[in-house]
Amino acid sequence: MTPHLEFKKEDISNIVLMPGDPLRAKYISDNYLENSIEINDVRNMLGYTGYYKGKKITVIGSGMGNPSMGIYSYELYKFYDVDYIIRIGTCGAYKDLKLMDVILVDNSCSESTYAKVLDDYNLDIVKSSDYLNKLIEEKAKEKDINILRGNIHCSDVFYKETNNTELIDKYNCLGVEMETFALFSNARLLNKNASAIITVSDSINHDLVLSQEEREKSLNMMIILALESILNIGE
Repeated sequence: MTPHLEFKKEDISNIVLMPGDPLRAKYISDNYLENSIEINDVRNMLGYTGYYKGKKITVIGSGMGNPSMGIYSYELYKFYDVDYIIRIGTCGAYKDLKLMDVILVDNSCSESTYAKVLDDYNLDIVKSSDYLNKLIEEKAKEKDINILRGNIHCSDVFYKETNNTELIDKYNCLGVEMETFALFSNARLLNKNASAIITVSDSINHDLVLSQEEREKSLNMMIILALESILNIGE
């Protein structure tokens, strides 16, 4: 147990899906997992362990922002022997993307000081797991799920008063979210695997946005892709 997670090691899989919203974790548990049990409700960060097509899987929320993702993913990797985490979240589109487009993240780029404080990492970009991304890409082709691959901007600020695009332009970022930089940094430090599948929920350029209910319950293509991909882990 940790200050933020109340379960024991035997209650969790070494493969974890992490939506930002804990209610999306509940939605996945209710609709996709068999024999699922609730393992965490500390701070209402709901977590569940169950089986998808016979594969043991844990799904737990990360909360919003690098600090929250940083806490939960670090504890899962460090204290619960988790080896694989796939973030399944949403982003705002910078490019001319459509709502519900699905992005497989290659690199997370950020102005955040998270990695600097974590272990004196000085770069503004950190990569995802080649191993997981290969599995996800292969499964997308097998299931005829259209995905985009590219870099994502991970911002610590949701409401910005400036429009500095230097980092965005430098790495040709497809969109913006708030959690991947901490997740990938923890995986890098602890020699674990992390990836992110992200659905476009709003467009910076076209003033389009999914409703809260749609974000919670209508991201099934991304969820199915993640679940199908984990079936091949370790094979």
